[in-house]
Amino acid sequence: MPTIHIYDGVSIGRETTRVIDVLDQAGLHNTYKAVQNEISAPGKKSVNTDTKVLQLLNALNGELGTQYGVFEYHGHATPDSVLTVFGTVESSLASQVALSLEREGAKVGVVNVRVYRPFIEEEFLGVLPESVRKIGVLGQVDDQQAVSDSSVRSNLYCDVIPAIAYSDKWATPPAVIDVKYARETVWTPVSVAAAFQLLVEKPILQPEDIWTESGAPSALQLLDPSSVQQYTFWDIDTSDSANAPVALGQALATDSANNVTTKTGYDNLIQGGVFRSNIRKSKKTIEASYSIDAADVVYVGGESLLKMYDILGVKDDDLEKKLPVEFRNALAAKGAKLYILDPPAVEVIANDPAQEVYLTELAFLRVALPNLEKTGLQKLASVNGTIETLQELAKVLDNALRLVEIPKTWATEELEGTPSSLFKDICTSSFVAYDKIEVDPPTYLKDWKTAAKGLIFKEAYGTKPALRPDVNVKTYTVHVQENRRLTPPSYDRNIFHIEFDLGNSGLTYDIGEALGIHAENDEVEVEEFIKFYKLDPKEIVEVSSRENLEVLENRTVYQALMQNVDIFGRPPKRFYEALAEFADDPDERKELTTLGGPTKEGNQEFKRRAEVDTITYADILLGFPSAHPSFHDIVRIVSPLKRREYSIASCQKVTPNSVALMIVVVGWVDPKGRDRFGQATRFLNKLRVGAPVTVSVKPSVMKLPPKSTQPLIMAGLGTGLAPFRAFVQYRAWEKAQGKEIGSVLLYMGSRHQREEYCYGEEWEAYQDAGVITLLGRAFSRDQPQKIYIQDRMRQTMNDIIQAYLKEEGAFYLCGPTWPVPDVTNVLEDAIARDAQMIGRKVTPRTEIEKLKDQLRYVLEVY
Repeated sequence: MPTIHIYDGVSIGRETTRVIDVLDQAGLHNTYKAVQNEISAPGKKSVNTDTKVLQLLNALNGELGTQYGVFEYHGHATPDSVLTVFGTVESSLASQVALSLEREGAKVGVVNVRVYRPFIEEEFLGVLPESVRKIGVLGQVDDQQAVSDSSVRSNLYCDVIPAIAYSDKWATPPAVIDVKYARETVWTPVSVAAAFQLLVEKPILQPEDIWTESGAPSALQLLDPSSVQQYTFWDIDTSDSANAPVALGQALATDSANNVTTKTGYDNLIQGGVFRSNIRKSKKTIEASYSIDAADVVYVGGESLLKMYDILGVKDDDLEKKLPVEFRNALAAKGAKLYILDPPAVEVIANDPAQEVYLTELAFLRVALPNLEKTGLQKLASVNGTIETLQELAKVLDNALRLVEIPKTWATEELEGTPSSLFKDICTSSFVAYDKIEVDPPTYLKDWKTAAKGLIFKEAYGTKPALRPDVNVKTYTVHVQENRRLTPPSYDRNIFHIEFDLGNSGLTYDIGEALGIHAENDEVEVEEFIKFYKLDPKEIVEVSSRENLEVLENRTVYQALMQNVDIFGRPPKRFYEALAEFADDPDERKELTTLGGPTKEGNQEFKRRAEVDTITYADILLGFPSAHPSFHDIVRIVSPLKRREYSIASCQKVTPNSVALMIVVVGWVDPKGRDRFGQATRFLNKLRVGAPVTVSVKPSVMKLPPKSTQPLIMAGLGTGLAPFRAFVQYRAWEKAQGKEIGSVLLYMGSRHQREEYCYGEEWEAYQDAGVITLLGRAFSRDQPQKIYIQDRMRQTMNDIIQAYLKEEGAFYLCGPTWPVPDVTNVLEDAIARDAQMIGRKVTPRTEIEKLKDQLRYVLEVY
């Protein structure tokens, strides 16, 4: 029966290969029942999630005779460096490269993550050799901007780093490096080897060519050329012969003695849509998840592709003018044969272009598999076309296909100017051809009369009033009740307390939840942009919702720039590429295309603009004046404003008609000396009492334990104290109601007591009232020796043991990520000391995991 692996659906959707030993429906049913019976046996039900996963995998292996592991190691027996990877292509390719490099003497290995969730740390540590000194984590992030952003970490890295940090397997833990890559990254043997190179000091790569000058395969030639035939097709997706590779792959696969794989990818961002198909054929099993780098036959559908891609793929006198010099040099140097296929030279094709696909297939058989040309006709007819059509075309194939003699002068031609930077492969952006019929979202400039008709005749126009129809969460309007700075005006960090009057908004919130702020852009900057861009602020624009294209919102240009369009946000690479389409100046168009493309120069300049210059959408539009999209297009290519969420610093039981936040203003000075600010924090800081604000509520993991008598151990750094103010208020309310409450241990960290003792008087008042049991204050820079929050925790270890372990309290940490290992080490030491006192043998790290499952170890870090 057809099956798609949930993680491999993307690959399966564009790759075909022969599969054997597939379970039929009865076999699948029997396997399922056998595994179910095994894991349902007495004594195997009351276990944690990690154990359940291991039991399930062991049962599956026992039934199928496989040896799957949660984590699997490949490579050198005693490696110095190991790469941790997750993903079908990444795992397959990294394993092959590691084994290949091992044969060359490199002490490297790879850990493939087969089961991503739960991340069972004991199993991960178990497969890591003790010799490893450096671990690279090949972690996927959203885009190239996230790769360049040092504050962004991959999810896999965030799993690996605590596992290594808390392990006692090594006297000195291995270094862990986050080797980030964007989702659109195309992996090859060379790029994977380059990832390994980041982990070792000695060079492990030969020059970038896969083949040495002698013609012998290098260490990265993963397939044996003598046993595998490889064919690659490059073409425009609108070509009449676009379906030829798939048909040829199916025809070759009809021979049961062959293993044939066909893989096609589309790049819809180049030349209106190009594709590349790779066909591999072998008597042996083929495992190759990367593009072909040394093909037996290369088909190029048009010479324009040679100017974009590094293809070894050929000419007469007119053709020579169309072929780049680099291509002619490489063709002559490799001694390759060049065939030209001219379909219009065949009369039947000139009259019926749809038959070009059949002619292409026949030409491929003639060039690549001449011995199979006759039998190949029958196989092609079984999957594509009729035998009569193919036989007629075969008779006139010589009229369209000819071998071109390569002049010796091509090998010595000199290039004028700078060599072109050509792509080695397509950047797959889709698994289907580009739909050339593009429907723009319904965004139009209108006059006020059109909008008025919609308001007057609501039923006819389908008009519905909504506070924020452009967002998909329930929103409320609240008003500023208080806005006061908590740090001195002379201090370099502006931390402020802001409180909102809920009025009759109907907003309710629970302890630990976050408040989403739908902030507006700065009014002065919006007016300056409108003036610079020569817009009419009162013009009506109908904007389609980003969440639902069928929902339209009528706004003025001014309102859209204030509340909808993130015109002063940081643009991704795709904005440069989109803007290039509007540039009239050739130099500006070239620069924008480079910034939006995958070249090394483009990536470096984009990184500088994003991280150093902190360029905004508005800056780019100002810097490239010939690229002047209409406001309609600005709404389409600029990202929408997003809400920013902040932990709520109040308890509605105590303040039923208000909600409070604790915010630090994000600000910096760019290289041009301009003051820059975080959009939401500046918006909030400037609000005056009475100002309306649109907000929403987001649930959080920060929940109080079920019993009021369970102690709270809280550690907050800076504005990370916000949710704990709500916690303490709630415990004070419970105490006032006559309830018995557990002890409350509050640890707080900041730089200076004088400037950053935020809510200090409140904390001390709660301590005097008997609500806060212990107040551990760590002001790191008020004394010669720095004191951090983990130091205060260690000084009060006995209190933590009593509250956390003896009385079954809950621990919470809120703030930046950097103290997590040190703070957790304190808790592990507390667990170990308590176990020693009562004569019980435990593994502190395992106990922490159990506490996580019980929601008694909760982190909210950023």
